[in-house]
Amino acid sequence: MENQDHILIFRTNITALCKNCEMHKTLQSHTGIQQWNIDHEDVDCVLRIVSDSLSPQNIITIINRYGFDCSELE
Repeated sequence: MENQDHILIFRTNITALCKNCEMHKTLQSHTGIQQWNIDHEDVDCVLRIVSDSLSPQNIITIINRYGFDCSELE
């Protein structure tokens, strides 16, 4: 991840994510997201998103829409 000024970091309960599921497709195709990943080995299943246009609340809303918990880590 290149630009660390725009990395948003979240605690989630996403323990696994298949490439064919709707949330994966949404994160992959969202025009406001340059890069994203989930650290499934971390106890907090940390989601990192690189975006210069989305707010933390935007991301939380997207993740919650798919039934997962998501809160910003500071």
